[in-house]
Amino acid sequence: MELPDRCAEPSRSLGLDEALARILGSLAPVAGIERVSLEQAPGRVLAEDVFAPFDLPPFPNSAMDGYALRHRDIEAYAEAGLEVVGTSFAGRPYTGSVETGQCVRIFTGAAMPDGADTVVMQENVLRDGGRIRLTRPPGLRANVRPAGDEIRGGERLLEQGRRLQAADLGVLASAGFGAVPAMRRLRVAFFSTGDELRPVGETLGLGQIHDSNRHTLHGLLQSPAIEAIDLGLVRDDPVELRRVLLDASARADAIITSGGVSVGDADFVTGALAELGRVGFWKVAVKPGKPFAFGRIGPSWLFGLPGNPVAVMVIFLQLVRPALLRLMGAETRPALRLTALCRSDLKKSPGRMEFQRGLFASDGSGGLEVAGLAAQGSHQLLGLCRANCFIVLPEDNAGVRAGDSVVIEPFVDGF
Repeated sequence: MELPDRCAEPSRSLGLDEALARILGSLAPVAGIERVSLEQAPGRVLAEDVFAPFDLPPFPNSAMDGYALRHRDIEAYAEAGLEVVGTSFAGRPYTGSVETGQCVRIFTGAAMPDGADTVVMQENVLRDGGRIRLTRPPGLRANVRPAGDEIRGGERLLEQGRRLQAADLGVLASAGFGAVPAMRRLRVAFFSTGDELRPVGETLGLGQIHDSNRHTLHGLLQSPAIEAIDLGLVRDDPVELRRVLLDASARADAIITSGGVSVGDADFVTGALAELGRVGFWKVAVKPGKPFAFGRIGPSWLFGLPGNPVAVMVIFLQLVRPALLRLMGAETRPALRLTALCRSDLKKSPGRMEFQRGLFASDGSGGLEVAGLAAQGSHQLLGLCRANCFIVLPEDNAGVRAGDSVVIEPFVDGF
């Protein structure tokens, strides 16, 4: 999809929900499918629905160690007991049939022998030589897992767009799949801008700082479904910036920049984007993170993040991460938000949605409590290291008193 014709709105800040809706409404998954083995599949995005080729489990089996029998024999042979005629092991089933007055010793996962319809747990049996008597009779079909108990052959196992996790791999293996179709890896180029930035390890001069944002972005982009392309540092030079942006657009499906998206004399990203491609919008009513550029250069989507370190993480998690999931063909879900009792006063002015850093825990009674951290500046990245959630304060909120309820968004690692 393309951006709307009215492609720049510098005079109006968009609410977070509207900004996200505009972004997601502009994007479609990238083309390309590849077949990957189960060993390569964790974290990859399933490109097609997968259907069960047969019933799971494929045969009736026992859920317990015990004895397989015919339920109708329980009452008739209560006094005489049932004759044990064989044993069914997992992988080595009893091949005979259970006849009237008979039973078979059976172990968990073993196939049910023909004729048997019920399993009595071994704890409810008294055995005397080759016969058993039941101390607690089971109900009909007790402790039996029927064929297709989990899923029937032909039914959908996993849906397209699912990011494959450990349990998914086990399900696929149980259905006999050694490989699956996955969306190709999303190529994401990223770089930092700013004359004040220096690489880690280089001696700093007056007015210079180390480039932290690029390393933060590198960590945020770690996913088996993403090929991250680090383009390094770019000076505050319009010519150099245009060169790097054109190079990135030729190599990547998405481009992420940090810095240079405000309205200062040395903020060139938005201007370069408008010159080389199209700008969607560049102000979002969020704190930290108001300046934000979204647009397109050739085949690549561009996300211009603010330069402040905390704002980089906030805007990435709230806007860029859902966009990348859409591009990689993955299912997208709203962020998990919970209610917690705030244990500290929080300062806030109305006008922008605010993401303050907090530390939440159980209150010991089934609820949650949270406290705001002291370092809330958009440059204070250490506060994010010490936090485990955002405290999400709506635009019209004018501050929080200790004892008020607030909404929190727990941090989630990776994609």
